[in-house]
Amino acid sequence: MSKNKETFGYTLTVAFVVCLVCAVIVSTAAVVLKPQQVLNKALDKNKNVLAAADLLGEFTLSNVPAAFVEKTFNEKVVVKLVDVKTGKYITDMTDEEIAKYDQKKAAKSADKLDKKIDIAQIKRQADIAKVYVVNDANGNFEKIILPVHGYGLWSTLYGFIALENDLNTVIGFGFYAHAETPGLGGEVDSDAFKDQWPGKKIFDESGELKIHVAKGGQAQNQMHDIDGLSGATLTTRGVDNLVKFWLGQDGFAQFITNLKNGEA
Repeated sequence: MSKNKETFGYTLTVAFVVCLVCAVIVSTAAVVLKPQQVLNKALDKNKNVLAAADLLGEFTLSNVPAAFVEKTFNEKVVVKLVDVKTGKYITDMTDEEIAKYDQKKAAKSADKLDKKIDIAQIKRQADIAKVYVVNDANGNFEKIILPVHGYGLWSTLYGFIALENDLNTVIGFGFYAHAETPGLGGEVDSDAFKDQWPGKKIFDESGELKIHVAKGGQAQNQMHDIDGLSGATLTTRGVDNLVKFWLGQDGFAQFITNLKNGEA
């Protein structure tokens, strides 16, 4: 006599086996694909470093070949670590250790920032930051690309700002990760917003931090102001705060001063 295949127990067993097989397939795929995902993530970040530094040549973020990114980054960009508090380069780590350093992970174990200081709402700040240096053909310092991040309306925005060798003139600025509202705060990715940054001055003649992302339509100082996003006041304010934090005394200000004086 054949076994009744319509019993609850049999149905439950089949469902369990199907779920188990699916779980094994998904887990296996995750493990197999993880190395490629890590590579893709690094490639995307490097691509955005080059974009901020105006090193994509004839390409854009949307069409630049991976081979071009890898070749240009390896040839022109030197990755270094900086002690944020002292503004000095970390010199006792190998290239491999520098490459593996995860600033986001390091921040998780850092002490909480005082709310009065934490205008970017990052909560915790790593003691060491990864920066990107570009030298000219003769080995002379040409550009610096600094990582920045802070809270917008819905998410933490992660990006880069690049400075000329005068350490005051912006070359480019852009985000590589965020979850702001498309069409509103998400316009931080738009050319209209990013194209305003090149040529802006971070500091005035006295050395005071003056870069400012104004409310949409209210930029007044042509040298220092960026026109914010219309209809996205909180995202605009978040970008303004994160830029001021990372270029200020609690961010890279000491490092920038040391670079200017040749003491980094």
